Amino acid sequence: MASRFTKDALSQRLTWSTIDLNYIQSIISQAQLEDMSGLGLKSVQRHPIDVTSEIIPNEEKGTAALVARQSFTLCGLHLVPLILAHYDPSLNFQTDYQDGDTVNQDTSFGTLAGPSKSLLQAERILLNFLQYLSGIATTTKAYSDCLNNSESRLLDTRKTTPLYRILEKYAFVCGGGYNHRYGLYDRIMIKDNHIAVLESNTEHSLAEQMDQLRARFTELPIQIEVDSLDQLNKVLDAQPDCILLDNFSIEATKEAIHIIGDQAYTEASGGINLNNLADLKNLGLDFISTGAPVHQSQWVDIGLDWL
Repeated sequence: MASRFTKDALSQRLTWSTIDLNYIQSIISQAQLEDMSGLGLKSVQRHPIDVTSEIIPNEEKGTAALVARQSFTLCGLHLVPLILAHYDPSLNFQTDYQDGDTVNQDTSFGTLAGPSKSLLQAERILLNFLQYLSGIATTTKAYSDCLNNSESRLLDTRKTTPLYRILEKYAFVCGGGYNHRYGLYDRIMIKDNHIAVLESNTEHSLAEQMDQLRARFTELPIQIEVDSLDQLNKVLDAQPDCILLDNFSIEATKEAIHIIGDQAYTEASGGINLNNLADLKNLGLDFISTGAPVHQSQWVDIGLDWL
């Protein structure tokens, strides 16, 4: 392969240990204030309160179980103790499961215990995160399973919920996928609109402009998007590390892979779904990227049952 980068360097897997917990705590704090004081409204409740739980004595203790109402791929367990501690440090969480595990329908996968009032206040926020992230992981798992033993790696995209990207990319990994770039800062990604702007404002060739970027950002890979076979020769002259084939047909993808050979890694993207993924998996692509498991996933059904 002509690229300066390995396949692993172009498709990483986010781990919980690399996530900034201070940032996660700030998300949890905002979620609590949204729920207990109306954060986001012009008129905000000055002192956060759960008016319904005021009837419950502070000394009342309780125990509840997290129960799967359906089978799913689990994601979000690391958030549970953080959420509980934010509401009440005396709340306790016990589980034998890990993110990425399969949880079967009607299975209890964790027990929460402590002051009943605090547990009830934390219930909805806790379930929201688990249902939302497990939904992404579960949908990703379906895509990952479809690839089976294919050499093609499933990548996510930047089509994520603003401010929740790191959690959604983590959920994608829990479902068996890999991470594409995290943002605009960690990969040079030349797309169709970049090319349109560059061609209209400079006399330099695409190859010359990529040389300039390569010299300035020596540690970053360069990827260029093409939407037709006619663009390939010009793009190959620029010596990118990876070429993204955008919305190519199966036949055009085969021809593009043949033309590119080992000059660059190949990635298919655009309109990828479970119906056409099977047609792409054995073509010899290095990567197949899709945002569908993030923006088209459905929340899974999880309950908190009092014991």
